[in-house]
Amino acid sequence: MAATELNEIAKQMVAPGKGILAADESDGTIQKRFKSINVESTEENRRAYRQMLFTTQGAEEFVSGVILFDETIRQNGDDGTPLREVLTKKGILPGIKVDKGAKDLAGAPGEQVTEGLDGLRERLSEYRELGAKFTKWRAVIAIGEGLPSRYCIETNAHALARYAALSQDAGLVPIVEPEVLIDGSHSIEQCYEATEATLKEVYHQLFHHRVVLEGTVLKPNMVVSGKSAGKQAGSEQVAELTVKCLRNCVPAAVPGIVFLSGGLSEEVATAHLNAMNQIGPHPWELSFSYGRALQASALEAWKGEASNLQAGQEAFLHRAKMNGAARFGKYSDEMERGAA
Repeated sequence: MAATELNEIAKQMVAPGKGILAADESDGTIQKRFKSINVESTEENRRAYRQMLFTTQGAEEFVSGVILFDETIRQNGDDGTPLREVLTKKGILPGIKVDKGAKDLAGAPGEQVTEGLDGLRERLSEYRELGAKFTKWRAVIAIGEGLPSRYCIETNAHALARYAALSQDAGLVPIVEPEVLIDGSHSIEQCYEATEATLKEVYHQLFHHRVVLEGTVLKPNMVVSGKSAGKQAGSEQVAELTVKCLRNCVPAAVPGIVFLSGGLSEEVATAHLNAMNQIGPHPWELSFSYGRALQASALEAWKGEASNLQAGQEAFLHRAKMNGAARFGKYSDEMERGAA
């Protein structure tokens, strides 16, 4: 696909006021989510839950795309329409997670590398035939004593670049996701250092793999305090350091940045995004690609019951709307309470 077409899709993914729903939970992750509401993680329950999200009326005003899991891109809605087409008919771009998960990195205790490059070319071709417009590959970087190592950062950045080049070759826009994990007691300054080192290496590798930056979207972590840190940085400091880090590392050619929520609560993730957009303008769109931070309330309202469909959809639409406002820096506590 021509670079101009990839760029057009990337720009649709980060359209003003919109963001991406990450509904690509692995079998293990969705099982944990369902366990929290005492629902068995069967294929039918997963299908019903994701159909509830995808058919929410009005969600297309705030959701530009959805990252799907392999199972979901092949499933149909109640009326027989493939779920990927349910999205397309609403003007929402279907995307697909293509990595095979993070595994222990040989010779690096406590660090991981994402696998899935073997057979990726063929998988990408099939996903494009199934209607996918973009892809996602997640790398994880841990902070700890002596971590992250250069070895871990370089290995994961190299894999991200190879994946991105193959995706573009298949006519699909790659979401490049290097996640510096929130787990740990590290300070926000340590998170900044790890994030900066990771992003610089990622763009070094993308350049060497001839990836067209205009046809990519970056999905990074925000620069935040470790989850177990005694003091948590507020939205103002998170916004200031995250934007500073991005300006030092991410070329202006990239159309947009869609943050992962990475363990942040729904309202905190929205507040952080809002604060970043209030200190704009930025060279790229600053948006969201949340999983739990778009779904937690909806999952709790749904509880696996068909009778709770409307309640689940209302909760999802509310969260999407709040993040849509944060895209313009117009989110507020009053809006949160008033619309709830």
